[in-house]
Amino acid sequence: MNRWGLTVPLDGIPLDQHPLLYQQLADLGYTDAWSTESNAADGFTPLALAAAAEPRLRLGTAIVSSFTRGPATLAQSAAALACAAPGRFTLGLGASSNVIVRKWNDIPYESPYARTRDLVAFLRAAFTGERIKQRYDTFSVDGFRLGLLPPTPPKILVAALRERMLRLGAREADGVILNWVSPHDVRRIATIVHEENPQAEIVARIMVCPSEDAEAVRAAVRTLVTGYLTVPVYRAYYSWLGHGEALADMWAAWDAGDRRAAVAAVPDEVVDAVCVHGSPAECRRRVEDYVRAGVTTPVWALLPSGLDVREAAAALAPTA
Repeated sequence: MNRWGLTVPLDGIPLDQHPLLYQQLADLGYTDAWSTESNAADGFTPLALAAAAEPRLRLGTAIVSSFTRGPATLAQSAAALACAAPGRFTLGLGASSNVIVRKWNDIPYESPYARTRDLVAFLRAAFTGERIKQRYDTFSVDGFRLGLLPPTPPKILVAALRERMLRLGAREADGVILNWVSPHDVRRIATIVHEENPQAEIVARIMVCPSEDAEAVRAAVRTLVTGYLTVPVYRAYYSWLGHGEALADMWAAWDAGDRRAAVAAVPDEVVDAVCVHGSPAECRRRVEDYVRAGVTTPVWALLPSGLDVREAAAALAPTA
């Protein structure tokens, strides 16, 4: 396996302590650090700390939203990080969800596919330094020129849930980022992606809990599953992946307003499919299933396990 990533920042470790952590992660054999962006740290700040602290790590956003920053501001943020980590930064971009975009940021969540497609086209042009005066389908840019050009334009990956977005990421960007998938799901997805571009990168964020207390892990993950997979975009995604029957009782309880019953209705098979758990050695073996299915960059997303997060990261490292 050539790449092995970790989702950052790590819960429970203050951001000002992350520079040393990034050095430790590289010493452990991690090759990548990928940030998230929802209701905690933004997607760029943790990576800026890593850019200055550890030159061995590739850095990526997984993901920043295509709605919550203006096109020029997004180009500036990405270019600045690409300059801070020359040749080591990848911009992961995605439509996010109606919850984050509309409910939290009061921005209309309209035409997510077109918005993401237009931003990919705009960013490609912006990273060349050309002056952009262009009316896209979902926004217009009048006279912007990026003043800080990265020596190596960052790769762009698209967070994709269904076929149109998967094909967009493979065809017009450099690949895709996946979330909430099993190795079985990846096989189907990789076939679609590679039809468009056999060289496309496939990054997968993989929930992992290095604990052998399976029932405790399942109880915790059921709550996460319910919180995510009832969001309309993920509900449509899981129906498209063929998991609608397995989650029908959860969705029915959720729609009826019974949150407790919805959590209880998440079957073990779904939890075990989307969350790697067991001993650290077993977890490391299971990530190989994702790689064999088509993932080029597996990225651990640590869940609470009873271990200190530093100990968990060390136990799951490729050199462990």
